[in-house]
Amino acid sequence: MHVHALRGIATGVTVFAALAAGSPARAQEAPTLYLQGGAGEREAYATTVGLTWPWTSWSWALGSGVVRGQWDGYLGNWSSRPQASARRNTLVLGLGPSLRWRGAGGQSPWFVELGTGVSWFSRHYRNGSDAFGSRVNFSSHLGLGRNFGPQRAHELSLRIQHSSNAGIKEPNPGENFLLLRYAHVF
Repeated sequence: MHVHALRGIATGVTVFAALAAGSPARAQEAPTLYLQGGAGEREAYATTVGLTWPWTSWSWALGSGVVRGQWDGYLGNWSSRPQASARRNTLVLGLGPSLRWRGAGGQSPWFVELGTGVSWFSRHYRNGSDAFGSRVNFSSHLGLGRNFGPQRAHELSLRIQHSSNAGIKEPNPGENFLLLRYAHVF
């Protein structure tokens, strides 16, 4: 990964860790607007703006916590450097479900999230010598996050995301990103 990307990720992790202090409770499952950015392999970068909206009528008790679901819709830009050429931008439009587990009967400010979804790319994505075989792809993620601030209206999460076409068309090299997301309840 590029040195600037590593510094940005390290700064994000430091801020994330500094938010470990408690904050007042809030209805944590509310719609959010988010900004997300991060780095992938071979100088790939992703920036995203999106919305989440909760499934208000579904939850599942699991262990000491509660699992709730939400929809995640987004518009992003992936910046890559195909082999022997200038940096190239690809727009990404996506939608998918995510499941979020919170401990303490669903009241913890901390959460673990797992999700997947379908995404449409404005062009065939290329990075280094790799190229995606289709413009329709799938993304899966695993994240750890925390709500903070007055009424827990702010949220930070660190996520690992994998995107590929799930083998529906060759080539299918996939791309992995480490992402930092900031979200705010609206």
